Amino acid sequence: MEPTKELIDDIDRERILRARRMSIAEKFLAGGDLFDDVCERMRAGIRSQFPHEDDVGVNRILKERLARLRQVEEYGIYQPAGTLDEQQ
Repeated sequence: MEPTKELIDDIDRERILRARRMSIAEKFLAGGDLFDDVCERMRAGIRSQFPHEDDVGVNRILKERLARLRQVEEYGIYQPAGTLDEQQ
């Protein structure tokens, strides 16, 4: 059964309300948890792409991808669309 838009909106609304109730310290600590969750999802994708890799290989690929993302951010390769309009 696919979730309906109303159910998705309710879940999103609850997440927003829960985040608003968090203290600054709780929000700060939640950042690490979010990063860990994203890394686990990335590892799952890497395992799907490279089923022959062991945990060491998966972590190596993950580190390479994170480094590439950092480079993209640091070098400003991608910019918000509004910035492109302002430059023209």
